[in-house]
Amino acid sequence: MTSTIPFDNSYARLPDRFFARTRPAEAPAPRLIELNRPLALALGLDPDWLASPEGVAMLSGREVAPGSEPIAMAYAGHQFGSFVPSLGDGRAILLGEVVGRDGQRYDLQLKGSGRTLFSRGGDGRAALGPVLREHLVSEAMAAMGIPTTRTLASVITGEEVYRETVLPGAVLTRVARSHVRVGTFQYFAARQDREAVRLLTDYVVARLYPEAAEAERPALAFLDRLVGRQAELVASWLLVGFIHGVMNTDNMSVAGETIDYGPCAFMDAFHPQTVFSSIDQQGRYAYANQPGIAQWNLTRLAECLLPLLDPDEDRAVELAKEVLTGFGARFEAAFHAGLRRKLGLFQAEPEDVALAQDLLGRMAANAADFTLTFRRLADAAADGGADATVRVLFADGAAYDGWAASWRERLARDGGEPQARRHAMRQANPLFIPRNHQVEAAIRAGVDADDFGPFRTLLAVLADPYADQPEHAHLAAPPQPEERVLQTFCGT
Repeated sequence: MTSTIPFDNSYARLPDRFFARTRPAEAPAPRLIELNRPLALALGLDPDWLASPEGVAMLSGREVAPGSEPIAMAYAGHQFGSFVPSLGDGRAILLGEVVGRDGQRYDLQLKGSGRTLFSRGGDGRAALGPVLREHLVSEAMAAMGIPTTRTLASVITGEEVYRETVLPGAVLTRVARSHVRVGTFQYFAARQDREAVRLLTDYVVARLYPEAAEAERPALAFLDRLVGRQAELVASWLLVGFIHGVMNTDNMSVAGETIDYGPCAFMDAFHPQTVFSSIDQQGRYAYANQPGIAQWNLTRLAECLLPLLDPDEDRAVELAKEVLTGFGARFEAAFHAGLRRKLGLFQAEPEDVALAQDLLGRMAANAADFTLTFRRLADAAADGGADATVRVLFADGAAYDGWAASWRERLARDGGEPQARRHAMRQANPLFIPRNHQVEAAIRAGVDADDFGPFRTLLAVLADPYADQPEHAHLAAPPQPEERVLQTFCGT
């Protein structure tokens, strides 16, 4: 371990038009809320130093660590379908990169660390609530095995930020395989800067897709691999009831990780058109729309790459379409395989998808809780007497009974030992998710009372989402009617 950070900043070695060199704002009185010690160790960093006054000063932006080259990255993006040619890191600063103990390169970025060239009149700060939300949700996603950015630390800055009300300021240290987005490519393509598009493509291939460098068309191989990663990523979202909430092209990482936890949420009662984001008035990014939006975003990336795919534009378009068309099949393969795991099916049969969709339709019609329905099916698979615990989740229990009869016939054909099936299903169906009302309760305690006990308890429970944890059973419960959170909000 080291008492400093061994930065090796490859993105800062790109031409100056890729970013703006920016020093973080000095937090007046930084105070550590939570440090992710296991992640620090995985990155080869000393958690004790990070928790020290010197380390907290760096994590808050008060001090710039030796070797750091703070920059705000330039990018553009389609926001709710409308193209904005210049966005960029308006409240985030990339401190630099480290090579983790796994040999992979990771970005360290401060969110909420002050104004940059791209702030567009904003203050560049982050309020405490959105920082706590991202910390909880990103780490929950990681614990469920879903590719995601991570949170290294959350720090109170000791200053106030002004939104609808006066709120405590905070900074989140985000860790990512890369912060390059689809919108980064769009920034340069919109300026017809083909040299920058080429440099960016070469950089992404070398850093994230080195095997693509050996292909006849490296840019096409990169696109193909990202299509596969993104298809699997969105499938993993749907399998746990996650709704990103703001799938703009500037919020899609080319590393294939979940990024930008703004108005995100997990469903309680299942419905495919569920929307929580207060800014998604038309439901563009509803739960069931996410695969189509991901493909749409990837198409915008392909448009940027066309000059690199083939000198003949028609041929380049043909090559891109061939790759993009494959998104649907790759998504369905991942999603359907996940549904089989959730239903305890070890062998595949053609009717399995219809069986799963039948269940989802009955859940939607009966306001059944998404997470608990699948979790309790694991017990029902091993013991028919446990059907009652699933049945009670449906407004009309007979809707479950009709489906369960077909499911049991399918399980009988599948074979296998009941307890082994129960164990496998429990590993596919988390018990604990960051339920909106619990996240909001943790935020309120922190913001209103400077009490981070509920936040830390919830964070610890979410770190082991597949275990029963009976002492925390209340954190797995759906909200009571008066506890329901119907809208989530962007962190800006």
